Amino acid sequence: QVQLVEFGGGLVQPGGSLRLSCTASDDIYSFTVLTMDWYRQAPGAQRERVASIRPDGTTNFPDAMESRFAISRDNGKNAVYLQMNSLKPEDTAVYYCHTKPPLAEDCWGQGTQVTVSS
Repeated sequence: QVQLVEFGGGLVQPGGSLRLSCTASDDIYSFTVLTMDWYRQAPGAQRERVASIRPDGTTNFPDAMESRFAISRDNGKNAVYLQMNSLKPEDTAVYYCHTKPPLAEDCWGQGTQVTVSS
């Protein structure tokens, strides 16, 4: 398993920005082989994927996700980041870091709350 810990959530006004961070343990799997994802879950809604980044830095976003978000990684720090700009109240959710190592189960962080409100 991979232990994931998220940081950086909080309260931000509409139009503001936040940068979420997630660090991953590498006791079993090297971070450099993991595709990393960010998901979010709003109250009463299903969890949805926000962004993904492959080990080589290739990024992928669901079609419905706007371009206000950017995902990046630092393999030297075992970290993945989600930069969120022009935040809207509908971005309010718990944001989760996720990965699925080879031949292993899904791994999730504990989540970090992002609230967009004036």
